[in-house]
Amino acid sequence: MRKISLPRFSLKKAAKYLVITACMALFNFALPQREPLAFALFYAALCCGLNPFLLSGGYLLSSVAALSLAATLSCLIQAAFLLLVFTLYKRFARKMKIERAIYCVLCMLPFVFLYPHTGYELFSLPVLAQKAIISVFLFFIAMLCDGGLHALLFRAFRCRLTAGELAQVCIMWLVTGLGIYGALGIHAFNLVAAFALLCAVTLLKNAAALPFTLVLSLPLCVRDASLLPLAEYAVYACVALLFIPYGRYVSALGFLAAFLGAAYLHGVYTAGVWEIVLTALSCTLPAIAVCCMPEKLWRKAKNSLLFYRERALPRIAINRNRRAVGEQLYEVSSLFREIENAFGEREQPDRTGEQICERLMDTMCTSCPNRKKCERAHVEDGMQKLIAVGKAKGRVNLIDLPAELSSHCENTAGLLFTLNKQLAEYKRYIADTESARAGRRLLAEQAHGISEILRRIALEQSEEYSFSEEENVLSAALANAGILSTEIFLYGEDENFTVSVTLENDVNGKDLCDVAGTALRVPLSLAEKIPLTNDRACYILKRKANYDAAFGIASRPKDGREASGDTHSILKIDERRFLVALSDGMGSGEEARSVSDRTLSLFESFYKAKMPSETVLTAVNQLITYSSEETFSCLDLAAVDLDTGCTDVVKIGSPVGFLLSEDELKLLEGESLPIGMLEAVHPATMRVTMKENDFLIFMSDGVTSAFGSSSDLCAYLSGLHPLNPQSLAEEILKNAVGRYGQRADDDMTVLTVKLTKSA
Repeated sequence: MRKISLPRFSLKKAAKYLVITACMALFNFALPQREPLAFALFYAALCCGLNPFLLSGGYLLSSVAALSLAATLSCLIQAAFLLLVFTLYKRFARKMKIERAIYCVLCMLPFVFLYPHTGYELFSLPVLAQKAIISVFLFFIAMLCDGGLHALLFRAFRCRLTAGELAQVCIMWLVTGLGIYGALGIHAFNLVAAFALLCAVTLLKNAAALPFTLVLSLPLCVRDASLLPLAEYAVYACVALLFIPYGRYVSALGFLAAFLGAAYLHGVYTAGVWEIVLTALSCTLPAIAVCCMPEKLWRKAKNSLLFYRERALPRIAINRNRRAVGEQLYEVSSLFREIENAFGEREQPDRTGEQICERLMDTMCTSCPNRKKCERAHVEDGMQKLIAVGKAKGRVNLIDLPAELSSHCENTAGLLFTLNKQLAEYKRYIADTESARAGRRLLAEQAHGISEILRRIALEQSEEYSFSEEENVLSAALANAGILSTEIFLYGEDENFTVSVTLENDVNGKDLCDVAGTALRVPLSLAEKIPLTNDRACYILKRKANYDAAFGIASRPKDGREASGDTHSILKIDERRFLVALSDGMGSGEEARSVSDRTLSLFESFYKAKMPSETVLTAVNQLITYSSEETFSCLDLAAVDLDTGCTDVVKIGSPVGFLLSEDELKLLEGESLPIGMLEAVHPATMRVTMKENDFLIFMSDGVTSAFGSSSDLCAYLSGLHPLNPQSLAEEILKNAVGRYGQRADDDMTVLTVKLTKSA
């Protein structure tokens, strides 16, 4: 036989059954003659799968409210019948369907025929007929409580309740409120309702709390057959909401003032002392309780409520996809890391000297009749010395012969000839090896850069989008400004902070940024506007950088040339960084311009991909070196952070640059050779901090040469007080051309950048 085991009870479960038992007792006080409305809650709890034995005991205990043995007997028959039915269904593992409504109807028979009832004078019907009508009412209340209790136990704060479920919960509160009023009086009801009202206002902090507080007044409206309690609770809620922006303490004080003011209008203060004390306690105790509740508990409740109100599934789906993409990117990043390890440099011992020696001895000494004699004289040591000299010089001759060889070897001419032949092969081998090693090194560096990019993106993609209380703050601020939003989405931190909001198409972007920035205490700018429908769009707001930048460029090709060999670039890396560069190809004309364009294009592509700076420099240098011969390029490059003004400057074979401030002129110099001239570039890198109204100045050598010396150029720039970068670039170029006698003996270009505060 199958055993029915009682479940283990925790403190939480015990509290749940005690609350249900207390509510069943209150249900019995909802109607004037204490009809057993507790049956509705008893039946609903059984349908929700709660323990039938404990529920039956609680139901019988609640029947004591009728103060009648006949009433208890009627409830006992109902409890025994339902206990038997639900126990049998559980034993045979059958699911109860529509027949449970029939069982509910059968449970009305003991009430009709056994429950003591005197009837209501309002009706002229016999008592038995009145009890039959009341039993129909009990049946419908039981059906409503079935859905309402299921919603409270299994769906509330887990998902959105339907309109029907909300209505069923409201009916349950109506019956419970009538029971509190009937059992404990108006002051107990006001105490419970006031606590619920203050909690709703503190959690929601907007007009959504108003409908909830109106529902709280329904039991009083039904009891008094008046809408006055509805109006009073609406006033309480509005006053509490009016002061909630200043904190829950101020809101609670506002509620107290409104409640005590309403009590004055009701003439409470002219009644007895106990009436005044109970009235004051019924509003003061809830206010104190709300103020004393720990902040941690409020945060937890707000998070649960936010999840309940928000559309959680889209965020969960987005987070799941982001997590999957992040994991895949991380795996690809690991793959490129393995490629880097596979092609990276490895320290290997140099055995080429031993190998040459072995081949030389096999060729020259195998058939030599004096071989034994040479071995005894340790001629091999002298041969190792000669090979070491040959590797260093590239070839050997008679003066390089060590004493061990010159005094014992009888075929030194043949030895030198054979060794020089092998050294020539060795040089070709070394050249091929170095070329292969450079290729592997370039591939390893590229793999390292790609791995770093993918790893960074993987980490960004793995960051989950969670609910934020700031979304409520922004929604309220937009509503106060008359901007109605249907969806708000906040994500990212620091410079990656992003706001996505769905609004009407005609919303002014500047007004939106001002309202959102003030509400979130973050300076924002409109990054993108994405049309969704004919009348709605998604506005993407990004954290505004602290600085903005303006640029100036002035250029003139060498006289007699149509194209300048100097090229420049201004590139927006992302929302908060930009890159400027000036490249001067060796020579002038189309060929020099082609080298400059290629250099800048490579740098732009690498930086736009957010490749690590050290990888960019070495990779571009090697690519330019391999691409052609005898074509070199000088480069000035600066990457500027618009948040801090921090500027990374790279100079490769270029003339001096300048940072011009209101009270200082700073020189930016480099000493490395032009890019592409050597396989390993060692650029001059420096970090400077640009401030508001600072100018960064890059010039090609055609301009700097016109001034004769750096001292003359510094003296000229120190005397300038420019206002905008374009006029500064034109002024410098004009002065340089004038120093050449209004001629351009070389390509001449000036690139300037000015940093300004964001508007």
